Amino acid sequence: MGAAVSFGPFCLTFRERRLTRDGAPLEIGARTFDLLVALVSRPGEVLMKGDLLAAVWRDVTVDEGNLRFHIARLRKVLGDAGDEVRYISTMPGRGYCFVAPVTQLRDLNPARSGASHSYGNLPNRSDRMVGRADDVAALSRELMASRFISVLGPGGVGKTTVAVATAHSLLESFAGAVVFYDVSLASDSTLIAPALASMLGLSVQSDDTVPALVAYLQDKRMLMVFDTCEHLVDMVAELTEQIFSAAPEIHILVTSREAIRVKGEHIYRLAPLGLPPPDQQLTAPALLRFPATQLFVERMMAGGSRSELGDTDAAIVASICRKLDGLPLAIQLAAGRVEAYGLAQTVALLDQHLALPWLGQRSAPPRQRTLQATLDWSYWLLSESERTVLRRLTIFAGHFTLEAALAVVSSAPIDQGVVLAAVDGLVAKSMLAAHPAGASLIYRLLDTTRAYALEIRVDATEASDLSARHASYYKQLLEEVGSEWQRPSNSADRTARLTELNEVRAALHWCFGSTGNVTLGIELAAAAAPLFLTMSFLVDCQRWTERAIEALDHDARGGHEEMRLQAALGVSLMFLHGNTIEARNALISGLGIAEQRGDDPAQLQLLCRLQLFHLRVGDFKSALLFAKRGSAVAVRITDPNAVVLAHSMLGISLHLAGDLCDARAELETALSYWTDRQPTSMVGLNFGHDNRAEIILSWTLWLLGHPAQAVALARQNIEHAESLNHPVMLSYALMAAVHLFLWTGDLDSAENHLKRVILHDQRHALLPHSVLSRGYTGEIAIRRGDIRVGVEILRDCLQAFNRLNYRSLATSFRLALAQGLIATGQFVEAGAAIDNTVRLIAQNGDLSYMPEALRVKGTLLLSVPQPMRDEAESYFKQSLELSRLQANKAWELRAATNLARLLAEGGEVERARATLQAALAQFTEVSDTLDLREAAQLLSEFPS
Repeated sequence: MGAAVSFGPFCLTFRERRLTRDGAPLEIGARTFDLLVALVSRPGEVLMKGDLLAAVWRDVTVDEGNLRFHIARLRKVLGDAGDEVRYISTMPGRGYCFVAPVTQLRDLNPARSGASHSYGNLPNRSDRMVGRADDVAALSRELMASRFISVLGPGGVGKTTVAVATAHSLLESFAGAVVFYDVSLASDSTLIAPALASMLGLSVQSDDTVPALVAYLQDKRMLMVFDTCEHLVDMVAELTEQIFSAAPEIHILVTSREAIRVKGEHIYRLAPLGLPPPDQQLTAPALLRFPATQLFVERMMAGGSRSELGDTDAAIVASICRKLDGLPLAIQLAAGRVEAYGLAQTVALLDQHLALPWLGQRSAPPRQRTLQATLDWSYWLLSESERTVLRRLTIFAGHFTLEAALAVVSSAPIDQGVVLAAVDGLVAKSMLAAHPAGASLIYRLLDTTRAYALEIRVDATEASDLSARHASYYKQLLEEVGSEWQRPSNSADRTARLTELNEVRAALHWCFGSTGNVTLGIELAAAAAPLFLTMSFLVDCQRWTERAIEALDHDARGGHEEMRLQAALGVSLMFLHGNTIEARNALISGLGIAEQRGDDPAQLQLLCRLQLFHLRVGDFKSALLFAKRGSAVAVRITDPNAVVLAHSMLGISLHLAGDLCDARAELETALSYWTDRQPTSMVGLNFGHDNRAEIILSWTLWLLGHPAQAVALARQNIEHAESLNHPVMLSYALMAAVHLFLWTGDLDSAENHLKRVILHDQRHALLPHSVLSRGYTGEIAIRRGDIRVGVEILRDCLQAFNRLNYRSLATSFRLALAQGLIATGQFVEAGAAIDNTVRLIAQNGDLSYMPEALRVKGTLLLSVPQPMRDEAESYFKQSLELSRLQANKAWELRAATNLARLLAEGGEVERARATLQAALAQFTEVSDTLDLREAAQLLSEFPS
């Protein structure tokens, strides 16, 4: 079945879940739409009742009465009039058949279906928009000219509808880069910037997201829509002002009931729909000339009313629209009642409610009073079951699925069948909005409707039970599918996850509140923590895991929930506050529980995180022990990913320990499993182990004497990280390339990659990474001859490492600093620096650097005013011998070059030649590195 079909005057678009008659959209409930799709998809075939029930009511048990009800509704929508017009035929005792000819159509909206831009979370354009074309055109012009527009107006006037339509009209101007942010989903101001960053795919490792967000947007061209901002106007003002000032190509569209009052803001006041003049005698055809009355007529017809309007009726319609002040929402609510009550009775009932005394604030604007009265009127015209379902649906803070509504709202005597019927009824009566989301629908109460329904008193026991079902549903959802959610790759997926997290936050607030369920809250916090980490909500993760751990009673201590909570808490603390003892203690606590419970997968995960922690603090001996423990645990796990992860962990630590050949074997084994597939093991917020394995393998290959292979793998790793759109992975891949290019002596490539990573890290507020960039900046300065500047940069960098307790690459920078000090003649400080470096290497276990440290010590001894040649030769020999033990051909070549030069200067040319030739002979690849060039040049200078 194609994207759309037609039959008679009707067109059915599957992707957008839209049915039109002669181009005009028709109101049709979700189940009725699904039923039509099932029938139209197999025209001319008899579909058995059981098949239709299974297709339309998946995972829900209903009887044939529901099917008959929706068939009747469908026939009414289609105007199926028996012999005159026939679309659906009943096959007695069997089922139903769609008997009209069906024509396949091409995709009616190729721009939308073919678009694949990065920020595709813009809601569909409303088919209901009437009388707003001029507003959309004016807003589009003003937004392109002034960049910052706030659309102001009362509730129910259609601000969101107009903003979405404006954004759609500008999609091409921004090459699809349009972000829609529903600010009403943020329960407090601290969530606005993190949610927006997550929506954009930023992984910010800081409790202050705004600087990273602003930096990321500085060079972007994008339209950003901030919808429904009035409840958090101060934070929206602060954020949008910073974005507007710092990012000249960002255009901002805000909807609110009040101005946000910041520099650059231009106000667009959205007026109600145009009304007929009160003194004009209207005819029925003239109704369609005025937006308010046109909307009323269209909604009335879409709601199923087939009565012909006369001139007398036209006056009534105009009167209703005037009473409702031209507010689109109020007009739709009223028009949806005409089918049930008729036009005259509708206006009479409406008049009764509009005449009631106003019980709200005296200062409330007249239009607010009108909308409130209309909502009140609409509410009391609902059936008792619809009113109950509406009240219960207010538990959802944002969008929700039908599955969620059935699970949360249903309870005796409101069973799932009643909820299904009520949801359809509420959609048809404009009390509930339904939007397509892929092949299904998502629902949402309009903000005005939800605010109204929240004011209705509910029995305390019923409210508590409802909140418990809401929390339980999201706990179960997270437990069932949360582990399958990879990092969302596009804005639409991220928006869906953000919606779920908003519901989780609301549920957690209730659980740990005065009337909540603490036990349920602990379970929910444990289930939600991985998603908080995945979406970079570090503050949320820390807050709720700490709250849940504090609430654990004696019997719950040491259980599954505490294990999960401690594991997540350790990661959030590590990335938020650095490598603190509190972070390590949380991870150790989680590991202890996992071991007591015999939970091998959890043990491996925690051992992996503990290895990462100790790599970051520079305790490489402990990291190796955790890696070895991980390997021992992995063999007991049937999941092959566990074994692969263990190979990666061990390979990384063996590289640092100087066991290069075994490290290569472990890393290549791990990567052979990861080839041509997405990473499956993401460690908290950090990068995947396949990324880390590629980085360390590239370094290992260089040390083993394969510089060309090493550079090729480093470039491949960058491409891999880019394809995954993972900021931390890309930062490390770029940084690793800088490190490697410095080893090879390719300073131009090192500088180019360093500039790129600095800009990248600034955008993502990766503070420890920015310190690494600073260190490489100092090292390059020394290599370029600006030695004193480089030395000062490296001193500052190493001090910053100590403050952050982040020392994963401190040894490399200590060696660079020592060489800079030697070059500037600061020999005493250089001696202290290199001796301290040798001591720390032996103490911490990054022994792969030891040959280089011994070589640098030898160069120092030759550089002092009274060179100590014998001692220097001894250090070069020690470096050479240890390099050979490690199969570390790169450091061996450097040591051999220094030793050969020293021997030749002492007259031992043959010995020098033999030493250097032996080192050079091990490099079989065609490669042009600085070390190889210098060694070859020195060899050529020896007399034959």
